[in-house]
Parts: sequence; structure tokens; C-alpha cells
Amino acid sequence: MTTNVKEQVQTRAKPSTVNDQAWVAKAPKQPLVRETIDLGPLGAEDVEIAVEHCGLCHSDLSAWKNDWGMTTYPAVFGHEVIGRVTAVGSNAKRLQVGQRVGIGWNSGSDMYCRQCMSGNHHLCPQAQSTIYGHPGGFATHIRAHWAWAIPLPEKLDAAESGPLLCGGITVFEPLALFAKPSDRVGIIGIGGLGHMAVKFAAAYGCDVTAFTSSENKFDEARGFGANDVVSSRDSAAIKKLAGRFDLVISTVNVPLDWDAILGTLAPNGRLHVVGAVLEPIPVPAFSLIGKQSSVSGSPTGSPVAIETMLDFAARHNVLPQTEHFPMSRINEAFTRLESGKARYRIVLDADF
Repeated sequence: MTTNVKEQVQTRAKPSTVNDQAWVAKAPKQPLVRETIDLGPLGAEDVEIAVEHCGLCHSDLSAWKNDWGMTTYPAVFGHEVIGRVTAVGSNAKRLQVGQRVGIGWNSGSDMYCRQCMSGNHHLCPQAQSTIYGHPGGFATHIRAHWAWAIPLPEKLDAAESGPLLCGGITVFEPLALFAKPSDRVGIIGIGGLGHMAVKFAAAYGCDVTAFTSSENKFDEARGFGANDVVSSRDSAAIKKLAGRFDLVISTVNVPLDWDAILGTLAPNGRLHVVGAVLEPIPVPAFSLIGKQSSVSGSPTGSPVAIETMLDFAARHNVLPQTEHFPMSRINEAFTRLESGKARYRIVLDADF
């Protein structure tokens, strides 16, 4: 049954005749251009958000370059969105016009499959990525299913919170699933993901060791809450940590001395991978069997997990370290991210 568009929208803060603007990628690695886009009618279970801030994630960079072979052009990226609700569909729940919310990697799921009904919406086979086949947050407005628009706690700084919606939940989820406050946790990579992982693990009460290939990050890692810092390029130093960690989270996308890393696991320890390393990770069977250890991975998290993470971040004042650019300088921001110079997350402030 079809529903009249006027019936779908309870309130709209801008005239329906106003066209939206976005920074659009026309082809791989080509500069983004500002264009008018048409978001179409608002779905009955959807909400529309006026974008205030949007994090620039390394996944946006990968999508822009089509590293994963999934991008269709033209494309609008941006999936760490903070903004205010401007319109709600007739069947949307709990959200009100004017409410500040965040949208992360996913902007929808089918809401009826076994995974959604079990609370694992992020594992839904029909989950809608915010930037693949969907216009993302480098725009004036973005749409999402109401369940995936997560209310932002008032204690969190809206201008700094965007990266929590993707990078934050990506590293918080394995800590929530597999760590205890008494655990010894290793974090590999002190970059956009890893620095937040150190902050979350320290706030959780874990004994945290940071691994980084950059010696100039040693002091910063301690400032984020690491008790110890080790070079990820120093296999001898890593081997001295044999049997130490209950959980090691790898946030990097480069090959490592995986045999040495697996050797740092304590009995029943776990190596958990969230960094999209493209090369296979060699895992000798005896590395797992002897200590009953395991290797696992995860994407982001469900709406409830994201909301839990935001509440934890608000209570413990966990925020990413950011650099801000006006969205009109988006191509400059992409260049800085690609150069590896960002410290540690870039946030684009909407200035349409």
C-alpha cells in the first residue's frame, strides 16, 4: 500500500522544494565536487537529519579510491554524522524534530531477519551501508531508518563526537564483548581507531599496552591511557611479552609479525582484528591449540551497542582527538588523511 508523501512527514524544517547539496565523487581518486542532489520522498520509517559535523574516516578514503571494489559513482561519502532531525516519517519512533542524533556505518537494516530480531542489526544480510548505495553525510541532509539514528547524550561535545559513530564503536565492541576490567589488553596501531581503543580500554580499567610503529607516538599513547608502549616493528620486544595479553585488538591495515603477536596471548587469549588488512593473516594451528586461544574480527555494532558506547563515552569523557576542516575544504582534508598526517581523526564542519 502506498502512502502519500504528505502523510509520511510530520514536520519538515525546510521546504520540500529546496534541493540538497553534497560533495560528490564522480570517479576514483578524482576531486569531490559540490552538486545538487535529490534525496526523494521521505520513507515512512525514515528520518531526515541536517548535517552539522561529519567525520572523515579511512573507510571513506578507501571507498573514494574504490580499494574494496564496491563503490558505484557518483557517490556521496561520510558515515560519522552528527546533526539534528528535521523530518520524521509517519511510522518513525522515539525521535523528534530538533533532536540531535548520530549516524554511523549503517543507516538501515531489514528489521525482521534473525539477526535483527536477535539484536544484531549490524549483521543483517540486508544492512544498508551509509555510503555504499546510499547518499552519505558529506551533504546538507542525510536520511536513515529511525532505529539507526542514535540520540546523542547531552554531555558529549557534538563537534567532537562524529568519529565515535564508526571508529569508536568499532573498537568499543570487542572490549564490551571480550574484555574485563581486570584484563591485560594490547592495542596495535595508535591511529584513528587505535587511539580511541586505548582511551576506551583505559577508562574500562584494563592494563593497556599500545603497539605503534611510530616512536613519536609513544608519549601520546601514554597520554591516551596506555601503561606501556612497544614498537610494533620490534619483533624481539614483542616476543618478550609472550603469554601476557587476554585480548589484543589490531586496528592496522598492514602486515605484522603475526607469529610474535599470537605469542603474546595468554591462555584463552584472543587476537581480534578490526583493521582491514588486505593480506591473509597466517595462523598456525598450534598457536591456537596449545593455549586454547582464538582469532576473531568484527565490524561496527548494533544500534543498542552504539547507544551504550555513547553513554560510556559521556560518563568517562572519552572523545577522539580531532582536527577540523570546513566541509568546503573536503578535498584538502582527504589529502591530509591519505598522507597519514592526521592526528588522529578529521571532522568536517558543514558550511554549505
